Amino acid sequence: MDRLSPLAGVAATRKVLQAHGLHTKHALGQNFLVNDDVLRKIVQLAQVSEGDYVLEVGPGIGTLTYALLGCGARVTSIERDRDLPAVLADTLAPFAERFELVQKDALDFAEADLTRWPDQPPGKLVANLPYAVAATIVLGYLQRFPWLQQATVMVQREVADRMLAGPGSKSYGAYSVKLSLYARGAGRFPVAPGNFFPPPHVESAVLRLDRHAPADADGRPLSDELRRAACLMADAAFTNRRKTLANSCRAYLRAQGGQLASVADRLSELFDAAGIDPTRRGETLDQAEFIALGRALLGLCSLRGE
Repeated sequence: MDRLSPLAGVAATRKVLQAHGLHTKHALGQNFLVNDDVLRKIVQLAQVSEGDYVLEVGPGIGTLTYALLGCGARVTSIERDRDLPAVLADTLAPFAERFELVQKDALDFAEADLTRWPDQPPGKLVANLPYAVAATIVLGYLQRFPWLQQATVMVQREVADRMLAGPGSKSYGAYSVKLSLYARGAGRFPVAPGNFFPPPHVESAVLRLDRHAPADADGRPLSDELRRAACLMADAAFTNRRKTLANSCRAYLRAQGGQLASVADRLSELFDAAGIDPTRRGETLDQAEFIALGRALLGLCSLRGE
């Protein structure tokens, strides 16, 4: 079977780095993927094919990027390391006509940075993400970029657990609830440390998230404002996992100030409107109940400007 990327190997990775006088940078979370079989599983899970337009974060020396381009996709990669553009120009030279590099921190990425093909934004995020910011990037991009329909990402195993967790599980929290309001899991597989150079000190996982639009109890699509309200109530409910919903939400809302602080004194109305027992704890609530809390919150205040 042909290799997807000639860069997927320890010797090949070392050779590229040495040719450019570079070494791995622990501060940037650089652990380069060196197993072509894992690349193949990523591409298959993401269903990358000719004509796709893919967004990538943290291309490194271009190992995964090469595989994506080799499948016929166009790729825009975001890279903050100023030493790597020269490397990528070298390793991805065969695909220059289908590759765009955005040199900046992925947390600061904006749609305006897509300059090569601005009229057709990428529909898929496929990336071996920097673990320190992986959760923030996935949720943030799904919230900010409605054109992003799918995310297939390598993350730390515990982060993958949080992303896919349901009510009652140890990993379930505010992040799980918020992500579920934008996407749902569509596949996952583990990746051991030995598949990287240098090997990280954590276990990894690749998972795919497909965008979906949840509905409320009446089958109506959620408005952006209602989704934001449900996310806010998830943060409030999990401010202190050991406390009841009433106590956790009261502390969170008071700390926000403005209209939300006034809601803290009307929590009985909020929970009555949502039909939820305030003595429960956040980890027992499902998505529909957080949506109900969000709707109740909007009945007491406006989130515009909050």
